[in-house]
Amino acid sequence: MYDPSQLRTFLAVAQTLSFTQAARRLGLRQSTVSQHVRRLEDAAGRQLFTRDTHSVELTEDGEAMLGFARRLLEVHEQATAFFTGTRLRGRLRFGASEDFVLTRLPEILEGFRYDHPEVDLELTVELSGTLHEQLAAGKLDLVLAKRRPEDPRGELVWHDRLVWIGADRLRLDADRAVPLIVYPPPGITRALALEALERQGREWRIVCTSGSLNGLIAAARAGLGVMAHSRGLIPPGLVRVPERAGLPELGTVDFVLVHGQRGPASVRGAADALASAILAGGDRLAATRSRSSRPPRAR
Repeated sequence: MYDPSQLRTFLAVAQTLSFTQAARRLGLRQSTVSQHVRRLEDAAGRQLFTRDTHSVELTEDGEAMLGFARRLLEVHEQATAFFTGTRLRGRLRFGASEDFVLTRLPEILEGFRYDHPEVDLELTVELSGTLHEQLAAGKLDLVLAKRRPEDPRGELVWHDRLVWIGADRLRLDADRAVPLIVYPPPGITRALALEALERQGREWRIVCTSGSLNGLIAAARAGLGVMAHSRGLIPPGLVRVPERAGLPELGTVDFVLVHGQRGPASVRGAADALASAILAGGDRLAATRSRSSRPPRAR
């Protein structure tokens, strides 16, 4: 009933919320992406997206289709691997950004290990900038991390906006330097936050530096200051800083998969399989939107 190619296209659009970005990811024409989505909607008998010239959003039926599409594709790929007799082997060095510590990435990795038990998966969790450096040095085979806006490398997993977050009770004084909670260099969100404040001419001071996301979250929950973070990954207990605080816009950020230098065929096959699993389940990496992710009302 549901064509796997149409399901893959649906997932790509759902994760990027862009027909253009989905077409780039899949190597298809935008008209083909639109056709796949339309045919899937016809097969389901439901509208999966609401779209206009400015935005693309999932409908309630589209949200429901996400889970079905993932499971259908997983079963399709398992059946294909079983009947073709392909079994991946070897060591795969995978690097994931600190941003994904509190997401459902472990579920995706668990599924990959179940499907490919003979792949020895080595996981490195680091800052995005550090992971890109290790990949360039040949120390990693595949990286899931942020990239800077001007960086063309990588396959887009999803696109998000950076926002300022902090404790709900935190109040910023416009006449005092902004208290910042940041990753150490070469953290990408650190650089973007400092650049935004410099452009605005706003004074700032660093009140906490940690290479651990949990360390940053603890400082933010304690009310020490604010931090720049992906809107879709806001941790529980923190909220967006309201616009009345006057902090500058931070822009957008891309989360991408980047392959390392091509190694043995076994490594390429394992890296491609893990990349496919992450792309298929990319929407599970973003935190569920909740009231905690919205800026508090003015009081």
